[in-house]
Amino acid sequence: MALSSARKAAIAAVAIGALGGISFGASASEAAPGPAPHSASAPVAAVAKRSAPAHRQVPRVVTQVIGKGRVDRHRWSVALEFHRTLPKGYTPPTYPDGTTAPGTSLLCQRMYIGGVRIDHQGGPWADCQPVTGTHDPNGSGGMGLWGLHDKGLSGSRLMVATPAADVAYGVVSLSDGTRVKATTATVRGTGYRAWAAPLPDGRTITAVDQYDAHDNRLSHDTNWQ
Repeated sequence: MALSSARKAAIAAVAIGALGGISFGASASEAAPGPAPHSASAPVAAVAKRSAPAHRQVPRVVTQVIGKGRVDRHRWSVALEFHRTLPKGYTPPTYPDGTTAPGTSLLCQRMYIGGVRIDHQGGPWADCQPVTGTHDPNGSGGMGLWGLHDKGLSGSRLMVATPAADVAYGVVSLSDGTRVKATTATVRGTGYRAWAAPLPDGRTITAVDQYDAHDNRLSHDTNWQ
């Protein structure tokens, strides 16, 4: 009996030791799921350098195409060009009272018909205006009819508007019954936006309407030809 009891005790001890080893191994596996030991020896600076996101440099000039297509068999396009700082060679305009137009940035309206930039005769900055920063209210609210002949009174022309923020699109109604819809596009990272529509030679404008994103008409203008 004594020998049998001792043998049982020994067997029980071995079984408990085996179970204890299995339990310990499982606990170690759950408690240390991290990198292998050799990774821990890497210099902290090197680890930080690998994990740091790449720095993105803000572009000094941002261009947004507003519209493009064909009119009278000529290609046309309109783009807004935003310069974060006043470019070299640009001189702000002077008012009749002798003061200089304020602004730390420059907003240009680049318009082309048949590969020729409208207002190119006035130099590289003829279609630009100084603004302050990315959300200057002076950079919106305008509307104009532009062309290569007779100051936009004849030939192929472009209607360009820089509307308020709630204007989603414009509709230009022409004398032949045609209605041209133009969607507003915004320069990335700024509040400057515009829409542009072509006007074929020999056509006149009967109305220009602007709408919000819910198709509510915000303005109605009949003073254009």
